Amino acid sequence: MSAPRVAVVTGSSSGIGEGIARALAADGFTVVVHSATSVEAGERVAAELPGASYVQADIADPADAVRLVETAVARHGRLDLLVNNAGVSRPVPHTDLDGITADDWHRILGVNVVGTWQVSVAAVKVLAPGGQIINITSVGGSRPLGSSIPYAVSKAALDHLTRLLAKAVGPDVRVNAIAPGPVETRLTSDSLATRAARTAAMTPLRRLGQPSDVAAMVLALTKVPFVTGEVIHVDGGINLVTHLDAPRGDA
Repeated sequence: MSAPRVAVVTGSSSGIGEGIARALAADGFTVVVHSATSVEAGERVAAELPGASYVQADIADPADAVRLVETAVARHGRLDLLVNNAGVSRPVPHTDLDGITADDWHRILGVNVVGTWQVSVAAVKVLAPGGQIINITSVGGSRPLGSSIPYAVSKAALDHLTRLLAKAVGPDVRVNAIAPGPVETRLTSDSLATRAARTAAMTPLRRLGQPSDVAAMVLALTKVPFVTGEVIHVDGGINLVTHLDAPRGDA
């Protein structure tokens, strides 16, 4: 009997990352749950998944990024899949140029791009034959959308990083990306609920995404061995809409 496949899912204590972790566990993966700060939530998710474990790490820190991967292999004996889902943002309207600081740029790019790079480089060295990296980017990486300009720029960078890495590390490792559109989260105000309803109405499939939609595409990519270097939109077709205001959510 072969050993269970092992997956590291960064930023998996809640939201899309948690949905991906749960779907992978249901598909037979042993999952390493990760977060930078939400330790209690991460431990809770890991405790609910068979054989899973939890690692706290700041992926923007080079040593922490390596430690995350090394801990996963030390605990579970192998690594088959890395899902780079961790990311940060600070919602700022795109027209508010003075609302973005240099610190915002450094923090957002430091986690979303450099952090993803650091974990990926560490993973490439230990991934089992046929291993995969899947980056969670955003429709904001290809359209002028997203919670802030630095956030959207970071996702555009991840799209291209996906292609560059796929070319560099094949045939041993496949690298793809999934670009979600607006994903439904807990709405905390009437204005956010109204904006979400308006966004859903503009989407060809007439709804917002769910974490399970993104997770389903992650599972699909694990089962299709002849795909690499692709950025796949999971957005209900919203990238086809020609006139969109920049949303405040992390699409």
